[in-house]
Amino acid sequence: MAERISWGGWLLVSLAVIAADQITKMQVTGALGLYERVPVLPFFDLVRLHNPGAAFSFLAGASGWQNWLFSGVAAVVSLGVFWWLTRLPPRGHSLLALGLSLLLGGAIGNLIDRLLHGYVVDFILLYYRDWSYPAFNLADSAITCGVVLVLFDGLVLDRRRGS
Repeated sequence: MAERISWGGWLLVSLAVIAADQITKMQVTGALGLYERVPVLPFFDLVRLHNPGAAFSFLAGASGWQNWLFSGVAAVVSLGVFWWLTRLPPRGHSLLALGLSLLLGGAIGNLIDRLLHGYVVDFILLYYRDWSYPAFNLADSAITCGVVLVLFDGLVLDRRRGS
């Protein structure tokens, strides 16, 4: 992967993630009532949930202080990821740059929700019979994919590069 894309180009990926995340959340918020569920496929429903906690609704039942904690963490992580992204070598790290871009876009997407609403809008529900995965959104998906790419780059590609 010898392509040369500036960090500014990678920021466009982050902006696309933020835009897609916010647009889908607005669509769901406008179309569905809170807790309303719409079947899409036999294993996938759209549902509108408000999550004041973190992943898997961690600390969702707390009295509100967690919103400030998670907002602060998201802001610090976003700044750190942005700093890292802007310091990548221009060649040979496109997978890492993509991972960081996805991570940055997802973190900012959920941060916007927390700052505007005090909670994150989740709407993707995957399930099989009586089992269901906790609802999530596009920002969560981008964060997960970004982390996987960053780990893959660090654990596999760094060895191949001889780092």
